[in-house]
Amino acid sequence: MPEILRIFGLRFFFFSREYEPIHVHVESADGKAKFNILPDSIVLVYNKGMKQKDVRCAEMVLEENKELAISKWREYFGSSMTEEEEE
Repeated sequence: MPEILRIFGLRFFFFSREYEPIHVHVESADGKAKFNILPDSIVLVYNKGMKQKDVRCAEMVLEENKELAISKWREYFGSSMTEEEEE
C-alpha cells in the first residue's frame, strides 16, 4: 500500500492494484474517504465515517499536494494523464 503522506492525523495512500482516474484514499481515526484527482479539481468520491472537518482538511491537503499525489501515482503505476490533461 504505497503511502503518499501522513499529516494532521490523516494517512494518504493508494492501493497497489489501482485503476484510473488517479485517486487517493485517506484514513483518519474515525473513518476513511476517497478522492479523485482530476486535472482541474479534487473530488470526494465517498466518505465512510470521517468527520466533516477531517474531510475538508484532507481535501485542502490534497489541493496543496496535488502534484505530489500525481507524481507518486505515476512513479508507482506509470504515466496516466497526459500533460495536456493536467493543465
